[in-house]
Amino acid sequence: MNYLELVNKVDQLNDHYKDTDSFTLLRDLALEFPSLTLVSSFGAESAVLLHLVSRVNINIPVVLIDTGKLFEETLQYKDILKHEFGLKNIKSFKPDTSMLNAKDPHGIAHESRPDLCCFIRKVEPLNRALKNTNIWISGRKKYQSASRSNIPLFELDDMRIKVNPLANWSRDDMAYYIEKYKLPEHPLLKDNFLSIGCMPCTTAVGKDEDPRAGRWRGQVKTECGIHGNTL
Repeated sequence: MNYLELVNKVDQLNDHYKDTDSFTLLRDLALEFPSLTLVSSFGAESAVLLHLVSRVNINIPVVLIDTGKLFEETLQYKDILKHEFGLKNIKSFKPDTSMLNAKDPHGIAHESRPDLCCFIRKVEPLNRALKNTNIWISGRKKYQSASRSNIPLFELDDMRIKVNPLANWSRDDMAYYIEKYKLPEHPLLKDNFLSIGCMPCTTAVGKDEDPRAGRWRGQVKTECGIHGNTL
């Protein structure tokens, strides 16, 4: 599809699925789009979407961008969820070694050039991961932060369709689903890490803060670049 066709397709999908539950939406998309791929951080709230996808088809590709700076607890959590949900097609993509050596040889770009660090460690690997994919699934929710308050179910993302099946879910919806299906929690949740990315750029959050307040704390930066705000 060309750009205008994609724009029209996104509009049609938003209109068609505006009142559809997330499971049905994902089930329909899996039938219509053979390359449908879930990109998961295996972070604080990832279990809900991973479980939904597993109920649709355990062979749907799941991509983890392993930046080399993830919490060890996140990598352990990935293995737990893979086993619990029976997911058969999890793939990890890492930064390009030559790019790391050229742009961040000492592994400290996050301290002075966080956008560059995110591009090397997340955006570029994701572009490789989605090379043969025309539609992918994101776990973003409107309640996570002010910058995400208007995300739609479907949007156009660099000539691909991006799906946000949980966009309209509330915190209570998430809690209900987790309790209903007894989903395993990320080990860092108990320490109030409510949004979990790379270890150097993630902190716990306070009682009245947005879930993503601990990401790039003290900086203007609010996104890694996969969803905007980067190079």
